[in-house]
Amino acid sequence: MLIIRNHATQLTNHNIYKLGKNNLTMVQIDITKMSSKGQVVIPLELRKDFNEGDKILVIRNADQIILKKASKMDKQFAEDIEFAKRTEEAYRRIEAGEGITMEFDDFIAEMKKW
Repeated sequence: MLIIRNHATQLTNHNIYKLGKNNLTMVQIDITKMSSKGQVVIPLELRKDFNEGDKILVIRNADQIILKKASKMDKQFAEDIEFAKRTEEAYRRIEAGEGITMEFDDFIAEMKKW
């Protein structure tokens, strides 16, 4: 038995049983490889509830990559991420001197065209 931060965890046949204060949960684990193209095969046992074409939310946190089946609620989150990426790219272009300078009235006129 392995003790990690006040939680007892036992590894059995690629399943981890984690004992918290009031619950016992099972977490499945496995090992896979990344291809030279960055592709990763999710082992069959871990993708039982996923179907071809399902959207998957990918979250990077320090040294972890978390895959989560995307829901309708995650669609808004994905749109927010896309907006953040576009905004960050726009700031990079502006900082590199690639921005456009215009008078306020010209800017408003341009916005009305959109």
